[in-house]
Amino acid sequence: MTDATKCPNCQSEHAYQDRGLWICPECAHEWSPAGDAAAQAPQEAGVCDAHGNVLTNGDSVIVMKDLKVKGSSSVVKGGTKVRNIRLQEATDGHNIACKIDGIGAMNLKSEFVKKA
Repeated sequence: MTDATKCPNCQSEHAYQDRGLWICPECAHEWSPAGDAAAQAPQEAGVCDAHGNVLTNGDSVIVMKDLKVKGSSSVVKGGTKVRNIRLQEATDGHNIACKIDGIGAMNLKSEFVKKA
């Protein structure tokens, strides 16, 4: 039996078709083969903070823990509020560009901030 006719919920091979829906007699799950393709397509949520809130350009965020600044002896303290962030595509994970008072321009990873 092909994967298209297996139940996506319990992987049962006893699923049967009734008009346009597939039905699993073991778990009573119903699904449409056309609807599954749309449901399995990855949805781009954008950049999210540590709690899963979606960030946008111009948001304010709060740094959640002390972060060492590379190439300097200074530290960005946890609880520091950063205003007017800019989102960027970054391969190294630093997807937030910002200016921090007392430190200057720098890039942050979204996993270390929460939306203010």
